[in-house]
Amino acid sequence: MAVHWVLICHGLVTLTVVVSFFCGQWPIFQGTPISSIHRFITFGAYQYFLKFVGAVFGDKGTNLILSVEYYCCDRPNPILQIIYLAIIGATYYIIAKTSFSYIPGYYLSGIHRYVLRSEFSAVTQFLQNDYLLFLLRFCIFCRYTSMLAVGIGILLFLLTSFSDPGTVKAENVSQYLSAYPYDNIIYTEKECSTCKLPKPARSKHCSICNRCVARFDHHCGWMNNCIGERNTRYFLAFLLWHFLLCMYGTIAIGLVLAGRLKELRVVYILTVYYDVDNSFGTLAPYIGQWLLGSYNSQILLMVFMAIVSLLLAGFFAYHANLCLTNTTTNETFKWQDYISWQKKLSEARASTAALKASISGMNSEGKPPESKCRSFFRRSPLEDTEAVVKNNVYDKGFFHNFYEVIFPVSTRASFLQTKSKSS
Repeated sequence: MAVHWVLICHGLVTLTVVVSFFCGQWPIFQGTPISSIHRFITFGAYQYFLKFVGAVFGDKGTNLILSVEYYCCDRPNPILQIIYLAIIGATYYIIAKTSFSYIPGYYLSGIHRYVLRSEFSAVTQFLQNDYLLFLLRFCIFCRYTSMLAVGIGILLFLLTSFSDPGTVKAENVSQYLSAYPYDNIIYTEKECSTCKLPKPARSKHCSICNRCVARFDHHCGWMNNCIGERNTRYFLAFLLWHFLLCMYGTIAIGLVLAGRLKELRVVYILTVYYDVDNSFGTLAPYIGQWLLGSYNSQILLMVFMAIVSLLLAGFFAYHANLCLTNTTTNETFKWQDYISWQKKLSEARASTAALKASISGMNSEGKPPESKCRSFFRRSPLEDTEAVVKNNVYDKGFFHNFYEVIFPVSTRASFLQTKSKSS
């Protein structure tokens, strides 16, 4: 029974840590333990670790840790790519090891299971008819569904990681300048101080990759690449496919466990031989205890993939919304800074006008003083400040925005023709 509680506590701790790390900055969690855990994970723990290393090993130890941090966080490196491949490989191996033996089952057909080629070769020697051999090949190909799904996910990962995000070069800078006009709000005409090239609107110089990227969204450590004008489509497909993959795995394992309950007649045994009442509330603790005791690996995998699928769904929804409004993550922060600055300017102007009005009222003679009750309910001048409106000139409608992501500007014939003319 102690093992069951350990597994439950492990799941709760994992869920708390994951939610705190990814969602601790959300306004809904401000002032809660989730926010405190987020600060500790992202900042506090590392600072305590640096102090500990400095106290034990001195400046040499601290400098070594800082150099490792610089390599991991500020330079291109494949660490997170290796971790991704290790996670997806280990997850698939554990699922194959623990769950494939139950497929086909009561609720799942054999199409969800990977079948070894030896099984194919053992049967084909008995078949001479070409048509039957073709059908057999087709059926066994369908049985590679799970491996095929993982393979597509890895292919999207490689496409996103190694494709050009839209590097701005001397050869194409004039085309990008004409493709993305300046809005003179968050983008103005300037030169990149590092590349020494005119900086097109919507571009940004990535300090990690050391290059300017057109329609820059963000630098993704998992991909070891920038997400920009040319590979945003692959990144969105990666998020969507891995969300579906995790949901598929979660549901498939759930159906495996449900099938085992049905095949082993657990409910029947509990109700007939142990006199357990045949109701959900009564049976649930017994069934949960039996599942945790017999199939703890499958349950941990199912919970892990369910949590990851929820996180991927959130990331995909966020980036899909950005694409459909023709905005990038970089531009979101720029607009936030711009709107915040404009609000402060409007409030400063309103405060100045109210101060001038107050001074002129004090200097005027013969005017009766305003009652305290009336002054208490008087509307504050700061409430009359004009709302700052986000004027995104790049948002050209749902379908045009979607088309621009799927078919980037630099891949179109008009862009290439302009490039050939300029060269």
